[in-house]
Amino acid sequence: MTSEQVAKMQNYKVKGKILIVEDDEGMRYFLSEAIEKEGYFFKAAKSGEEALDLFARETFDLIILDYNLPTMNGMETFAKIKDKFPDVVVILVTAFGSKDLAIEAMEQGVFDYFNKPLEIGELRVVIRRGLERAFMQKEVCQLRSQLEDDHGFGQILGDSKAIHEVIEQVRKVASSDVSVLIRGESGTGKELVAQALNAYSLRNKGPFIKVNCAAVPQELMEAEFFGYEKGAFTGAHKQKRGKFELANGGTLFLDEIGDMPLVTQMKILRVIQESELERVGGEVSIPVEFRLITATHKDLEKGVAEGEFREDLFYRLNVVSITLPPLRSRKEDILTRPPKSSPNVKLIKTIW
Repeated sequence: MTSEQVAKMQNYKVKGKILIVEDDEGMRYFLSEAIEKEGYFFKAAKSGEEALDLFARETFDLIILDYNLPTMNGMETFAKIKDKFPDVVVILVTAFGSKDLAIEAMEQGVFDYFNKPLEIGELRVVIRRGLERAFMQKEVCQLRSQLEDDHGFGQILGDSKAIHEVIEQVRKVASSDVSVLIRGESGTGKELVAQALNAYSLRNKGPFIKVNCAAVPQELMEAEFFGYEKGAFTGAHKQKRGKFELANGGTLFLDEIGDMPLVTQMKILRVIQESELERVGGEVSIPVEFRLITATHKDLEKGVAEGEFREDLFYRLNVVSITLPPLRSRKEDILTRPPKSSPNVKLIKTIW
């Protein structure tokens, strides 16, 4: 091995390993040059089949994947790779992008999405962020066994097909930052799903803030969510941070979001859009950044149609929807009494 090759491999150990999948020779050369200048170790493939063949022999931390590939397009290639390597980080690139394709890609677990022509400076930033995500996911994998017992899927009871489908949905979106709306009747385990989404996310070391919107009186909602400054109202003897601010850097779970009044919905939408808030009685904008998970037992589409729930907020919350079936529709999950000879038998298997 030459000294140059040794230097590249040492750099790879620090910076990561990238696979370029692009059928256009000019674009493949352009990406290769840009990545090489950054000092990354990389390989290139001309098709999805060639990429799968490379993955069968070695692993990569990040993939730059063209959508318009011959025979098997980028999303089909991504699905086959992700089936065997669920934590792979992928940046999808296409010359013929659409909003629907972008939404589908993000829902399926694509890290980021670019339309051609590429802005190389922006791409370099996204590559660095993607590799940071890949390295963090490796750390998360090492922690999963520890998390399972306390916060993982061992608490989601059931071995039915319906529950397996829910768990598979959670697995797909847990490591992303997309907003998730959990639907289901009371008692179906919406909070357990929210806990699992947080436990297997890259934010699991950050705060996990839970708020039951139905339990907060309307007149206190603004102070509860946004916090307040000292002297903002009678009884405000000291400054207090709200739930949104407490969730900064972590995950905010708003349970029973369908019970939130319209005036509060409007203010929450602004926080989501602007990533900043003002405490009650305050004049300074405070930046906040968190992953939002919501849950409801109500039909929000009906609420939108009847003017009881804001349509723009609904679409912000409903990026990914997970519906929990009631126990009556999955009778195979009803637990039976354990044998008398084994009173302490563990009936529920951890599914991961």
